[in-house]
Amino acid sequence: MLEYFERLRREDPVHFNETEVAGRYWSLTRYDEIKAVDTDHKNFSSAHGITLGFPIDQPLPEGALDVSMFIAMDQPKHDVQRKTVSPVVSTRNLAGMEALIRERTCEVLDSLPEGETFDWVDTVSIELTTRMLATLFDFPYEDRAKLTRWSDVATAVPGGGVIDTEEQRREELIECLVCFTQIWEERKKNPTGDLVSMLAHGEDTKDMEPMEFLGNLILLIVGGNDTTRNSMSGGVLALNQFPSEYEKLKKDPSLIPNMVAEIIRWQTPLAYMRRTANNDCTIGGKDIKAGDQMLMWYLSGNRDESVFERGEDLIIDRQNARNHLSFGFGIHRCMGNRLAEMQLRVLWEEIMERFENIEVVGEVERTFSSFVKGYTSLPVRVTRK
Repeated sequence: MLEYFERLRREDPVHFNETEVAGRYWSLTRYDEIKAVDTDHKNFSSAHGITLGFPIDQPLPEGALDVSMFIAMDQPKHDVQRKTVSPVVSTRNLAGMEALIRERTCEVLDSLPEGETFDWVDTVSIELTTRMLATLFDFPYEDRAKLTRWSDVATAVPGGGVIDTEEQRREELIECLVCFTQIWEERKKNPTGDLVSMLAHGEDTKDMEPMEFLGNLILLIVGGNDTTRNSMSGGVLALNQFPSEYEKLKKDPSLIPNMVAEIIRWQTPLAYMRRTANNDCTIGGKDIKAGDQMLMWYLSGNRDESVFERGEDLIIDRQNARNHLSFGFGIHRCMGNRLAEMQLRVLWEEIMERFENIEVVGEVERTFSSFVKGYTSLPVRVTRK
């Protein structure tokens, strides 16, 4: 796939396509055009969806859920809803979370078998992110696996191994809504400072309709799950594919904070985001019509050689790694980016304390999705120090 993006960047960086299902859409594959659209909230809207979908004048398919979430809203509604929950990832809150994140990371890493093959995705990446999600929502800890399931269901392609039909997605996400509605009612009476309490008591969110509540739940669950989880797995894979970088890390663990940014760039956990043109305009010399879908391929922009030299490679001391597109730019920049970076930093700090090596020893299985760039299985074997 990456070779196609390389060709598009070189030959047609603002590439037009039109299909019967999606209608007119453009693929943006270079860094500058992606950033230009991502930060132009006047000409490009999020309100019609953030993934490639149906033309805006067509109804949703039968069985699909019509949910609303603040990432798929424009100003001012986006801003007031985001502001309601953003305190959970404030500098003060994050400082208080680090000790808990480290404690749980140590528990998981100390439990790993030595000399045996196990799945890093299930045993480490999913376990750590699910524990964090349960904390953010103050969700029953023993039921935390439901959060991962709902995240997978929300982003899955029917027939791709997670769900079979849109109707199945609808049924499982309605279960999510029923569960969290009960939690909502509890938090209205007894707030605990978690995300649900913030939504239930926020002036601009306390009267949300059920589908808007569900939409924001999905956003917060997926946002707290996919980026971190797939970067935790992607980092292990990348260091195996670039062993000289792994050796560089072993010699100088102080590179970990910069390496985290580079892993997020290299992995690009969400391959693209969509905007919809509000007006006729021009991008990269191409005439865009109002209503056209704009796919900002972060995965390609993060490999744009004009910005990232040897963009295909993981370089853990890359000087401009933090300029990556993976968190987006503008008003929709990932709210939890610092939490994700902290989780990854703590993970690698504790890995380097314990393990001489983490070796990928089997076939990697990838997520069946053009949107989520992730892994369903990563067989590894660890060697302790």
